Amino acid sequence: MAEQLFTVSLQEIVDEFRLEVLYAPGDLKEVLIGENDVTRPGLQLMGFYEYFNPDRIQIIGKMEFAYLSTIPESERKKHLETLYSKHIKVLCITRHLPYFEEMLTLAEAYHVPVLRTEESTSHFTTSLLSYLNLHLAPRVTRHGVLIEIYGEGIFITGESGVGKSECAIELVKRGHRLVADDAVEIRKVSNTSLVGTSPDNIRHFLELRGIGIINVRRLFGMGAVKMSQEINMIIELELWDSSKIYDRMGVDTQYSTILGIRTPSMTIPVKPGRNLAVIMEVAAMNNRQKKMGYNAAQELMQRLGVTMEGSEIVRDFDAF
Repeated sequence: MAEQLFTVSLQEIVDEFRLEVLYAPGDLKEVLIGENDVTRPGLQLMGFYEYFNPDRIQIIGKMEFAYLSTIPESERKKHLETLYSKHIKVLCITRHLPYFEEMLTLAEAYHVPVLRTEESTSHFTTSLLSYLNLHLAPRVTRHGVLIEIYGEGIFITGESGVGKSECAIELVKRGHRLVADDAVEIRKVSNTSLVGTSPDNIRHFLELRGIGIINVRRLFGMGAVKMSQEINMIIELELWDSSKIYDRMGVDTQYSTILGIRTPSMTIPVKPGRNLAVIMEVAAMNNRQKKMGYNAAQELMQRLGVTMEGSEIVRDFDAF
């Protein structure tokens, strides 16, 4: 199955970074950006176009502008026309540098939007790359609840009716922040991290059986919700099965794979009398300790003089 490709309109980028539009050949909403990388066309302005990708946003910074200022006007126009003739998506000038008249003349001839920002080249490039990586990232939607607990993003999964939303509302009451309920949109923003958000139409809403739909932001305030959160741990809730042996030591390391990224995970059995909110808090703090290099189970084994080799258990969420 081919990977779904995502795009963001140039108008959204203009609005996000408050860019000045020097020239637009039409409605910028119709100009779609699908590349999550940018190019500073210094080599291209000197005539080297090997491996050049015209679909990327082209950024003219201080160095490129300095070079264009040192060459004769006829040569500068020739190099710029070659760049425009590659049908580049957009040209953006940083540091509020002045533009050459031929930049706009050629932009009109080749229908290329020209933008400008007051930001420095490095700062603008970094911010733009982060924005594109988030909005163009591969993504899947999974059933569950995403909540921030002590700075850790905990993705709670499990069968419908197991108590995910009830646990989430208890955590919100205890001062933690809800990101998404029922449907979590998970994006692969890098080769090592996943970020979860809520679909726009159900953001901040939470369903509680017996009560109905509530708006967490309206009920508990802005401090009770968050727009997005990196997923640091996956916790699956399941009804207690007396015939099943649950991990009591935590020596084995469990992972779940989403979009090819392994994330620490665990299974927590649910039965009357268990305070799931407190268990979630402890799980989040313990996961942070493990990331910092401390494992309580290993320390206990060492104190008891017992040597135990842990194993890794990986569950592929992409198969569901």
